[in-house]
Amino acid sequence: MDAALDIPTPAGGDLKTQIVRFVITGAASGVLDLGLTLLFQHVLGFPEWAAKSIGFVCGTTMAYLINRRWTFKADPSMARFVAVALLYLVTFVVQVGIYTVLSRTWDDTVVWSMVAYVIAQGTATVINFVVQRMVIFKIR
Repeated sequence: MDAALDIPTPAGGDLKTQIVRFVITGAASGVLDLGLTLLFQHVLGFPEWAAKSIGFVCGTTMAYLINRRWTFKADPSMARFVAVALLYLVTFVVQVGIYTVLSRTWDDTVVWSMVAYVIAQGTATVINFVVQRMVIFKIR
């Protein structure tokens, strides 16, 4: 049990350990996501939604693989994979939607793209952690 939240602690350890690992993994995956998004949007000229989609898919795939093995220490599971796919579909819509709306609202510059990215990513990250910890990595 996690005394602070009075909920069962998953196999990956206590809440503090999981949050630290989740943040480290998220930061690394976020660098990949943001780098690819900016590359495709501002260097290669892709529309913002397409650039963000490419960044999201690559960053999210990396994050899932690391979080499953390191953060939550979960064995492979088809049920878990399906649950993650559904969660990532939701966070994809949330993240790309927020990024696209903000990108079209503000000037099309790298700075404003980064601000839009941080807001979209932050929203998706909170949703992601809560659902993964409370639901997905408790699936056997």
